[in-house]
Amino acid sequence: MISQLAYVHPDARLGRDVTVEPFAYIAADVKIGDGCWIGPGAVIHDGARIGKNCKIHTAASIACLPQDLKFQGEVTTAVIGDNNDIREYVTISRGTASTGTTIVGNNNLLMAYVHVGHDCVVGSNCVIANRVSLAGEVHVGDWVVIGGHAAIHQWTHIGDHSMIQGGSLLGQDLPPYVIVRNDTLRFAGINKVGLSRRGFTPERIREIHDACRILFQNDLNYMEGCDRVEREVPQSEERDRLIGFIRSSKRGIIKPYASKQREE
Repeated sequence: MISQLAYVHPDARLGRDVTVEPFAYIAADVKIGDGCWIGPGAVIHDGARIGKNCKIHTAASIACLPQDLKFQGEVTTAVIGDNNDIREYVTISRGTASTGTTIVGNNNLLMAYVHVGHDCVVGSNCVIANRVSLAGEVHVGDWVVIGGHAAIHQWTHIGDHSMIQGGSLLGQDLPPYVIVRNDTLRFAGINKVGLSRRGFTPERIREIHDACRILFQNDLNYMEGCDRVEREVPQSEERDRLIGFIRSSKRGIIKPYASKQREE
């Protein structure tokens, strides 16, 4: 159902069973998949590519112009996957000449006032809480939880299954599986509860735990820690993802655990 009070450009391509509420605006170069709901006052700009069964709430702005002084009006896109819940006043910028597109995966919850900057890549099954800001070209893995009012610096990478406490200012890469505190951005443990909920076995969680103890709680530099993890922790996809992330980091890794008390 398309409200008579909404504006939908005749060139826009809408799938089956799409609902467009009053005062929504949908531009010409837009594709919206089956079963989506476009809330009152939502704005879907040129370059938006939205998958199936997404909910775009009041006053959200999808594929808006990048907040980047280098942007020269190039034709770019914002690609949104399936089953996303994008709440009130969320802004998702489209890409720039840098990569050409901003990407949000599937099954994500972006709470009110979240900003996803140009050329970001957000994985799937993430929860990004109110007023989180992702600067341009941030990469967020799958199953990431970001607490409210956190701010993520441009080009930062956030690994799968990690968690960022609310109010954090993150300017260095965050490896998979761990939690970062909001005071000095130091390692605060592994995301045990989240991993357990996602079906990781106790044995695999223990191996991740052991690897992180070596990396973050043994006064080793990170390259030495990666070598030691390879020697002492059984090979697994998770182990290799963790040390591969650290070895490939361009911005540096969060600080290690600072307290004399070590995680048990």
